[in-house]
Amino acid sequence: MTAGRQPRSRSASRLGVASGEARAGPDWFDEGYRHIWMPYAQMQTAPLPEAVKATRGTRIELWDGRELIDGVASWWSACHGYNHPHIRDAVRRQLDVMPHVMLGGLANEPVFTLAARLAALAPGSLNRVFFSESGSVAVEVAMKMAVQYWRNLGQPKRRKFVCFDGAYHGDTIGAMAVGDPEGGVHGAVADLMEGQYRLALPRDDKTLADFCSFVGAKAPECAAVILEPLVQGAGGMLFHNAEMLCAVRDVAAAHGLLLILDEIMTGLGRLGTLFACQQAGVVPDIMTLSKSLTGGTLPLAATIATAQVFGAFLSDNPDRALMHGPTFAGNALACAAANASLDLFEREPRLAQVRAIEKRLSAGLEPCRGMAGVVDVRVKGAVGVVELDRIDDVNRLRARFIAEGCWIRPFANVVYLMPAFTIGEDDLARLTETVVTVVGEWSALRPFAREA
Repeated sequence: MTAGRQPRSRSASRLGVASGEARAGPDWFDEGYRHIWMPYAQMQTAPLPEAVKATRGTRIELWDGRELIDGVASWWSACHGYNHPHIRDAVRRQLDVMPHVMLGGLANEPVFTLAARLAALAPGSLNRVFFSESGSVAVEVAMKMAVQYWRNLGQPKRRKFVCFDGAYHGDTIGAMAVGDPEGGVHGAVADLMEGQYRLALPRDDKTLADFCSFVGAKAPECAAVILEPLVQGAGGMLFHNAEMLCAVRDVAAAHGLLLILDEIMTGLGRLGTLFACQQAGVVPDIMTLSKSLTGGTLPLAATIATAQVFGAFLSDNPDRALMHGPTFAGNALACAAANASLDLFEREPRLAQVRAIEKRLSAGLEPCRGMAGVVDVRVKGAVGVVELDRIDDVNRLRARFIAEGCWIRPFANVVYLMPAFTIGEDDLARLTETVVTVVGEWSALRPFAREA
């Protein structure tokens, strides 16, 4: 922190810090805030972001000297914690050799090695890997694969997707179209999205029958069913069981639809198995990965297809090729990080750590059950959720967690924890205790909030 500065005021002018007041914090903050457009933020009213000086393990060090325990692993990506030396060293070595070279017509060792490793780890015949730079793009690629698969097989009318209430698959246009604009964050741009078939997720005999009937009627125009397996993430941390996932797979297969499983959040250990679909014994036709793929260090995503899907693109006709190619596809630095991350899954007890976290989250969050306004408390793997009947002021709630030394970001009507798999018992206990304390305060104030 710059010598002589005082702690930065949280009430500074929001739109560009225009008041000119002397404030603490790094020199880059005030000037940069005049020009930055923050994600998922109404910048007229949003609190100023916290200036981060450094990260280590499961801690975030702020410029004013405070330290926060990270309860959400940087949007669920930093599965090994921050600054893991094995990943850091792999990236440094790769940087000295070759940070990037285009994948069109050229090959580099990290991306080819990573493709082979992912093919060996993925279930069933998922063995062809297409790399991109974000989860949303990985979903877009999966959708293009599905539509062109049927076109290459002479069935061009099969271009619709069946998706579900509560779904979130990303912020790009195609990915938004298979999300839930009503329950999600994309309602303001719903007109941009081509209408897809969105149904209630089968959770009982009636919704399963409705799903089966709909797919049976619409199959000739549908390319695929797309689903987040076992946990729908940004749509509200909504859980469903393995039996339901199997049922969706069976209905899709019975009517010839491809199955796309979006494992961007659920994959790579988050739910206790390397991939969530393994808990149901389900092998999709296409699977997407991102977030934890590089251990939260660099942008990278993968769309993995079965041999059958890949085979439909092989031809002497160039028009049958998959015409997609991000500039940074197969970036060597990111792939070096991903290979190092996979090393850690092989060498260190990540899945056992997730099982331990699951037990501690279950016990630690249980006191919230029964509090006024708490709808549900649920845990699966390293995901712990306290669902509230509403959150009237999410920024105020987030500020309370920061005041308690924890980085926890409630959204919609849920308070959730998704920490790094490497988090220590004491830090995890601090997170759950803080959730219980803050939710308890919120619960006690509910009658007054309602009257106001």
